[in-house]
Amino acid sequence: MSIVKEFREFAVKGNVMDLAVGVIIGAAFGKIVSSLVEDVVMPVIGSLMGGLDFGGLAVKIGSATLKYGKFLQTCLDFLIIAWAIFLIVKLINRLKREEEKPAPAPAAKPQQEVLLEEIRDLLKK
Repeated sequence: MSIVKEFREFAVKGNVMDLAVGVIIGAAFGKIVSSLVEDVVMPVIGSLMGGLDFGGLAVKIGSATLKYGKFLQTCLDFLIIAWAIFLIVKLINRLKREEEKPAPAPAAKPQQEVLLEEIRDLLKK
């Protein structure tokens, strides 16, 4: 089998396509969460802390500037994304468990019916 044909089979498998879709959706979701944190959450936290702007927090050391405010904001982005993904995975797992539940076993027949069936079977013989 040629390497091109083998690669084509690999690339069009369902798992690879699912992964590609997941990466694209994940990137879009990351942008949404970044905007949520940057435009909604951080201004509220900043106003609660006396008008502090996290994006502008920085320390200058020599000619280098350490922008630790952006780092804090990125960490908060990560925590929100991780929490949202955790909740989504938890929901999916719960739905799968409900879907995989076995059908309830049929109710046991009353003892009288069992005995009558045995008598019937004996009479047939």
